[in-house]
Amino acid sequence: MSNPSETIASAPARVGRPRRSRRWWIAAGLGGLAAVVGGRQIAGVGASFSGSAASKPASASASSDQRPRVEVVHPRKGGIERTTVQPGSVHSFETVDLFAMVSGYLKIQNVDIGSRIKKGEILAEIDVPRETSAAAEAEALLEQAKSQARQAEAKVKAMEAAHETTRAAVAQAVGDIDRFVANRRLAESQYARVKDLSDQKAVDIRLVDEQRRDMEAAVAAEKTGRLAILTAKSKVVEAAANIEGARADVAAAESAVAVAESRLAKAKVDLGYAKIVAPFDGVVTRRNYHAGSFIRDASGSAALPLLTVSRTNLMRVVVRVPDRDVVLATAGDPVVVNIDGLEGRPFRGTISRVGESEDHTTRTMRVEVDLPNPDGLLREGMYGRASIALEPPSERLTVPAACVLDRPGKGQGLIQIVRDGKVDRLTVQLGADDGKRVEVVSGIGLKDEVVLRSKTVLEPGAAVVTDNAG
Repeated sequence: MSNPSETIASAPARVGRPRRSRRWWIAAGLGGLAAVVGGRQIAGVGASFSGSAASKPASASASSDQRPRVEVVHPRKGGIERTTVQPGSVHSFETVDLFAMVSGYLKIQNVDIGSRIKKGEILAEIDVPRETSAAAEAEALLEQAKSQARQAEAKVKAMEAAHETTRAAVAQAVGDIDRFVANRRLAESQYARVKDLSDQKAVDIRLVDEQRRDMEAAVAAEKTGRLAILTAKSKVVEAAANIEGARADVAAAESAVAVAESRLAKAKVDLGYAKIVAPFDGVVTRRNYHAGSFIRDASGSAALPLLTVSRTNLMRVVVRVPDRDVVLATAGDPVVVNIDGLEGRPFRGTISRVGESEDHTTRTMRVEVDLPNPDGLLREGMYGRASIALEPPSERLTVPAACVLDRPGKGQGLIQIVRDGKVDRLTVQLGADDGKRVEVVSGIGLKDEVVLRSKTVLEPGAAVVTDNAG
């Protein structure tokens, strides 16, 4: 069979043939062309059909290459350290307003704002002449009271000596009475004997009179002696009373000494208030007066402090812990404080004090962190962020947070794993979450392949090809 294209090409050259004959040849050429093309198409289809049975394994391999590829990760051992990051403000560990307790003119002020001070250093002194005079007067009164006390003690000793003398006089009078009694008895005996002799006309009547006089004198002497005993005993009682009186005088004198000492101590305290002393090592942060100013004592409500001083070798950072972390915040928890004004420089410390109660408005609890400040970089009012380690890392498994598809319930999470080349969905128990990784309490193991990301939606049981993402 001739090529139809050649037939079509040569048809115009035959111009001598009738028009009808040329149309026939054109139709015949087109029909031949259609037959050739149709034959080739049928041949191709046949080849396709004949080849489909022979190439069945190759088609199955092509179908395997169409499985979706997913990135998977293996769980890591070692849980997440639970931390809370909260704003914190820096405060001086101690801040004290120093007032004057006495009125007067400010005589000396050795410091100014920013001055570094040492504990016990005299910062200012007030001129207080009245307190100075009062202290001198109290000291003189004390010496006077002490002198009176010494006199009273000496009087007691004198009274005690007098008491001993009167007791000796009583003893002497008692001794004398025995002699007087003996003399009386002797005189009575002699008188009786002489009188008997006189009655017998043996002696002169005058001798009887003499013996009667002697007897009466002896009786009188005895009576005098007994009166002397009574007198001596009364003097003993009087001396004892004098001793008690002298001892009372001593007690009064000692009380006067105590009062004088108290007055002197008060005067010295008032005088001491004239000197303003540094209560600790620190810095002067405020000054309200200059030398020569009249200072009023602090009893008035309008009184201003002379100076305000702050302790700066140790600072306290105040942090407000939110309600969800309150139960975990305890004294001793490690803290890292990053101060904005110091380009985020970290300062390490621990929680020193816990407020143990929440603010009802903010639902936060106050905790304080003590930070040593030997170089003075930390200053009152600085601001930063405090990262508090609430719980140490556990032994739980963790996966990237992106592995969790959904959180259907409290503490639960939905993840996908690949087992035997197929996708399976699991509901697992979740633990701590730091935004990057999340703890899985139970449900998976170290060798499980957890789906991290996929370009297609995966249905349970779908066959996939895995790529390890780390």
